[in-house]
Amino acid sequence: MGKKFKNKDLAAKLGVSGTLVSLVLNSKADQHGIKKETQEKVLMLARQMGYFDLLAEKNETAPSEQSPGILGMIVPSLSDLFVTGITPLIQKAFTGIGVGFSVITRDPDDQRFDRMIVSFRKFFSGLILVGEAADDHTVRTLRSADYPFIVLEKNIKNLRLNTVCTDTAAGSRLIVDHIRKLGYKNVVIVTVHSQANSHRQEVDDITSALSQYENSLSVRVVELESGNAINGSDFDQLEKLLRPPFRAEIIISVQAKMVYQLMRMLQNKKLRVPQDVAIVSMEEGPGFDLIISPITCLRKPLEAIANKVANMVWSEVKNGGKGKFKRQVNLPPELIVRKSCGTLK
Repeated sequence: MGKKFKNKDLAAKLGVSGTLVSLVLNSKADQHGIKKETQEKVLMLARQMGYFDLLAEKNETAPSEQSPGILGMIVPSLSDLFVTGITPLIQKAFTGIGVGFSVITRDPDDQRFDRMIVSFRKFFSGLILVGEAADDHTVRTLRSADYPFIVLEKNIKNLRLNTVCTDTAAGSRLIVDHIRKLGYKNVVIVTVHSQANSHRQEVDDITSALSQYENSLSVRVVELESGNAINGSDFDQLEKLLRPPFRAEIIISVQAKMVYQLMRMLQNKKLRVPQDVAIVSMEEGPGFDLIISPITCLRKPLEAIANKVANMVWSEVKNGGKGKFKRQVNLPPELIVRKSCGTLK
């Protein structure tokens, strides 16, 4: 095994007391009011330092049993930009502590999925539900069975659940503050009709942030029929807002994939970005930095999200899905300012 594990070494690395480490490793942390986040950090580092491997070599079982096996992540689509970005980071976080990880795609039209929910325990010690994969039926079924799971990138307000989300309200404030500094007053928010429900929180957050300056900003919301191409009716909606009397000065795209279609439409109309109309995206898309007039966007803190998810789901497994405390973690995004929004005057 190598060097013997010592509580004081772990305590020194985390900057906590040896007594605290001992309480966590002996499953007495809750009795002494030690925060869940602190417990997670102790257990994760203990795993990395070989504490549980050493016990296994001695055929001993830790009071805080750590055998999460394989953890699963159910995603709505493998083509989702967030999913493709976060998956390797979560896998890295689990690999670092010797935990298996598997991704399952949920087809919303596959009626067999509902029958699979109850059998997940046979294959996975715990689950991560991403976005629309955390539908009401799935969440309630897992919750009623005390199944260890957390929800990623979806706020479910009517239930007490462990969730990790990007703080879109904080991101919206970053965008609006930047817009006001640039002096824009006529704002168009563009979203895709078919995804309006799944992105309702983002639309609500950006409109709420803009409404705080309603005396100085004019706002219109446009729901386009498709995210793949701007059709005739979509074109008419946008064109009306790009000319007087409204004459949009900046377009905020809720979905990253709409940006490419917007840029093409504006190019066909011989409108320049940002000279004639500026563009900002609430999501980061592939190649945004390479487009002519690189796109200003919000960047999700993927690595921080992945680490927090790994800690929380492992903690849920340790508690057998019966953890007393449920946490709603919101991590703020970063505003990446590029040429598409213009420059400060």
